[in-house]
Amino acid sequence: MRILEGKGVQKYFGGLAATADVDFHINQGEIVGLIGPNGAGKTTLFNLISGSIAPTSGTIMFKGENILGLKPHQICKRGLARTFQLVKLFGSMTVSQNILLACFFGKSGGVHKSDAQRESSRLLEFVGLSGTDGVIAKELTIANQKRLEVARALATKPELLLLDELMAGLNPTEVAQATELVLEIRKKGTTIFMIEHVMKAIMGVSDRIIALHYGKKISEGTPEEITTDKTVKEIYLGI
Repeated sequence: MRILEGKGVQKYFGGLAATADVDFHINQGEIVGLIGPNGAGKTTLFNLISGSIAPTSGTIMFKGENILGLKPHQICKRGLARTFQLVKLFGSMTVSQNILLACFFGKSGGVHKSDAQRESSRLLEFVGLSGTDGVIAKELTIANQKRLEVARALATKPELLLLDELMAGLNPTEVAQATELVLEIRKKGTTIFMIEHVMKAIMGVSDRIIALHYGKKISEGTPEEITTDKTVKEIYLGI
């Protein structure tokens, strides 16, 4: 079953096509990777899906409903959450407060404070941040800020999670931990669409990969098919 589908998605900034007639779909339960050089249109596509910007043309369907024109908070409440390439936490608030806000804001709504507090503790343990409840968010390491942003997104109870460069700036040990976290999130029943430049990681977790270049989809397939695709090898992998 397709949980997300886009057809003919285009976004122009002036005369520049950030995405150009992109077709894509995500099946429920998949991990799908999105790769491409810097400026390929990857984050723009995530911004279009999450409602941050409006497309020039095309359609985007989430669970069979056209979500174009909806605000980001409306899309989130329907079960689609995201993280950001540059972490966007409430830096002056505590770790726990960041997650509690998401619990109250998310899909289910009407959450009792005690339930939200229990969920916050559960999510902190799940992402590996147990014991950091009272820490000010901006005082966390970059790796832990990324974990907190994932926990905050999960607190909204998403059915589909968009991860934008979760592993950027992490050392090899942190990348391995982040990779395991992605797999655990899928194991819990959340579908994942992720942008990533750490090729070993994205090839290791993805069921399918979509490659963009200058806003256009240039290839799609299994990790094995992508790594042997001549165009992808030349444009992105440099081999």
